[in-house]
Amino acid sequence: METEQIVLLDENWQPIGTAPKLASHHGETPLHLAFSCYVFNDAGEVLITQRALTKKVWPGIWTNSCCGHPAPNELIEDAIDRRLDYELGMDVLDLQLALPRFRYRCELNGIVENECCPVYVAKVRSQPQPNPAEVEDFVWMSWTDFKESVRRQPTRYSEWCRLQIPELEAAGFTPITD
Repeated sequence: METEQIVLLDENWQPIGTAPKLASHHGETPLHLAFSCYVFNDAGEVLITQRALTKKVWPGIWTNSCCGHPAPNELIEDAIDRRLDYELGMDVLDLQLALPRFRYRCELNGIVENECCPVYVAKVRSQPQPNPAEVEDFVWMSWTDFKESVRRQPTRYSEWCRLQIPELEAAGFTPITD
């Protein structure tokens, strides 16, 4: 079986190579390309997911709808489609880039996330069918309730998610609705 690869980047977001995904996430994780996606339904609610308890990185933590890594030579939009289907059994109807240059570094339990991570928002009409290897639980909530939950219980949520919210607000983000 072929090992999933990530795209390594320099500080200018330029590709400099590839590396195995799982073997690269440790205390000295190299800078690499990723994405985050917030999924909205017809009611304008955002899908919040809890990462599977068996995940190597941030197990059991609540976060945005879907995160992942584009494969070498894969468009980020195609990677989002692939991961939403794999993790949640969902198809994207509308996909929009919300934060093109989000960059962060954080650590939990000795594992560092070190990513250049454009943030997208997507519209869907289907209900999630979570892959238990990826998603422990999920909930739909209003954007306002989500922001308030993150403010009240910050350690319940991923650090990248907590960092993205104020940047989305500063960029004038509003939830996708019909």
